[in-house]
Amino acid sequence: MLEIRNLFKTYENKPLLRGISFSVSKGETICLLGASGSGKSTLLRMIAGLEFPESGHILFNKIDLAQTPPHVRDFGLVFQDYGLFPHLNIFDNVAFGLKMRNLPAEKINARIAEMLDLVNLQGFEKRKVTDLSGGEQQRVALARALAPQPRLLMFDEPLGALDKSLKDDLLNQIRIILHKTKIPAIYVTHDQNEAFTIADRILLLHDGEIIRDGTPDEVWTNPNSASAARMLGMGNVIEGVVTSSSAQGGESYFIKTDVGIFTLNCKHNHSKGEKISLLLKQSPSPFRRGTCKARGEVEIKLKVEDVLFKQDQFQVKLRGGLVIHMKDAPQIGQIIRLKVQVQCLA
Repeated sequence: MLEIRNLFKTYENKPLLRGISFSVSKGETICLLGASGSGKSTLLRMIAGLEFPESGHILFNKIDLAQTPPHVRDFGLVFQDYGLFPHLNIFDNVAFGLKMRNLPAEKINARIAEMLDLVNLQGFEKRKVTDLSGGEQQRVALARALAPQPRLLMFDEPLGALDKSLKDDLLNQIRIILHKTKIPAIYVTHDQNEAFTIADRILLLHDGEIIRDGTPDEVWTNPNSASAARMLGMGNVIEGVVTSSSAQGGESYFIKTDVGIFTLNCKHNHSKGEKISLLLKQSPSPFRRGTCKARGEVEIKLKVEDVLFKQDQFQVKLRGGLVIHMKDAPQIGQIIRLKVQVQCLA
């Protein structure tokens, strides 16, 4: 098992990673989801031994890897730009790591046949990598990473250079392969769809910190913070002030916002005058049991400020900065009624 404990890293005298901690269990695929420049790739490079943290620990099976050179860590890396050797054919690209271990020819041949079968490239052994499509090259890169049977596999934005149809197809193949081989994996991306498709667990990286860690279902159902909800584009995040509670000890609160006053059933303990963030989801969008929510659907009336066509629907901007989507375009200046569900993000 990989364990990351309290890693810190700065870049140009500014904090890049601040106390990062997480673990990856056997057979588990975790996804680090974050914007460009959030430190995702730097974190992978530190795990691989290509960069070093300023403090903190990286352990595998409880052994600190600080003094372990990259080539001894036995971790596989798959990059966005494939990293293939253009002067070698597919066989020799996939065989590279195996030959470095001085394995006998018969074992190398058998392993390459197994890997090319796994990535659906049987019969491609003698092809030049420069003759392949982007998706085929990425499958060769995956086969090369898998061939030495690494203890951990890491993906750094592996599908960023592919178009959507290729990306969707290869993403599903990678997911199947990871589940079949049971190799623990860290998948880095800024693409939310990739993360929710491939991950057993999603870690949201924002401002140098992991702000949410959970299964895809858990993360989407309960983002737990305004930053996470905004990052995932889950709905409208607005600010409110607690004006009072309906019972001593809390659980039901009145929240005043720019778009109305909401009665909120909440598991948090709020005090009068406290500022909190609320997530407004356009109905229908049912919340799961156990979340902090308003009592049923809430209807609000707001003025339309702008309308933008978005393929098969219209993006409508309302007073207070709220954005919703409608099948039919309203008129600018029109007052519309909107049903929303409200969740506390405190």
